[in-house]
Amino acid sequence: MIRWLAFAALGALATTAHATTPVYGFRVVHAYPHDTSAYTEGLFYKDGYLYESTGEAGSSTVRKVELESGKVVQRHDLPAKYFGEGIVDWGSRIVQLTWKDQLGFVYDMATFKPQRTFNYPGEGWALTRDNKHIYMSDGSAVLRVLDPQTLASVGSILVTDNGQPVTNLNELEWVKGEIYANVWLTDRIARIDPATGRVTGWIDLAGLFDVGSLPDPGNDVLNGIAYDAQHDRLFVTGKRWPKLFEITLVPPAR
Repeated sequence: MIRWLAFAALGALATTAHATTPVYGFRVVHAYPHDTSAYTEGLFYKDGYLYESTGEAGSSTVRKVELESGKVVQRHDLPAKYFGEGIVDWGSRIVQLTWKDQLGFVYDMATFKPQRTFNYPGEGWALTRDNKHIYMSDGSAVLRVLDPQTLASVGSILVTDNGQPVTNLNELEWVKGEIYANVWLTDRIARIDPATGRVTGWIDLAGLFDVGSLPDPGNDVLNGIAYDAQHDRLFVTGKRWPKLFEITLVPPAR
């Protein structure tokens, strides 16, 4: 998505916010093909497949993707006026946000057939879930807690690091009781305690992929986290990246 912000301010936040919070490195386990036309906004893994939401008006989709090949095996195109954002599964449904239209879509997971729409105030950025609730980011430091049946807001989580709000929370994933969140326009993923909103650690993915090799490096940034709970596999990618990476975390040096 194209959102014009003060990059200097973002850089200052990224520098100061992580002063005393543990910072994890990474090791690449495997790299898989990724469609370079996919402007990744949402990502999750389920039953052997990746499910991906892509953005940009006129190009927004929901996709079912083979992990090993990167092949799109099922696809739904949004109406051209909508900018697709995050997705999450709940039961037999897929829930998708749009960026500025304050409108979400609910699809049948098996067929991708639209079932209904729902509304929310403000922008929509990303979604994830645990077994009780859906969590939504909107670009602020606050994650919304949604009822998975009505998709109405039933609570909120203020995300902080060393007492300071962490803004630009983007793509989300539930991993072992924590919420992982891309911080837009940075190479970092926040590990968030959903009970307190506190950032318990940062994952620094600098050097994972050189976005300078892409046609639009200012926008084709790190975004997309998926977790295979059954096999304990963590996947990350970015907007229009040619690769999706399976990584393991490297603990901070003591």
